Amino acid sequence: QVQLVESGGGLVQVGDSRRLTCTANGRTFDTYYDMAWFRQAPGKDREFVAAIGFTGGTTWFQDSVKGRFIISRDNRKSIMGLEMNNLQPDDTAVYYCAAAGARGPYETTRAADYGAWGQGTQVTVAS
Repeated sequence: QVQLVESGGGLVQVGDSRRLTCTANGRTFDTYYDMAWFRQAPGKDREFVAAIGFTGGTTWFQDSVKGRFIISRDNRKSIMGLEMNNLQPDDTAVYYCAAAGARGPYETTRAADYGAWGQGTQVTVAS
């Protein structure tokens, strides 16, 4: 069952910027607590990318994307964004939107703490 929907993926060149969005399927964002982005590159496990708290005032990131990616959310519009800058080949992956329907650990990076997921959107960075 798909609860979230990602969009914005595609083919980009190294150094480009790209914005991903996540929307809810059948519910509003004001029912979600933490929301996050994960990604899975070919041959690798799914990994945490970035997350944002309910109000949008708290964010946390994987080290490799700090300073390059910006995560945001608008609960009124029920949309979450991931602004990706200076993209590199290692950023190539399927990006997944995730959300927690209940309060969880502080600034968690564990996929198990997020109960709602989308099907993913492919981001390919070509040099």
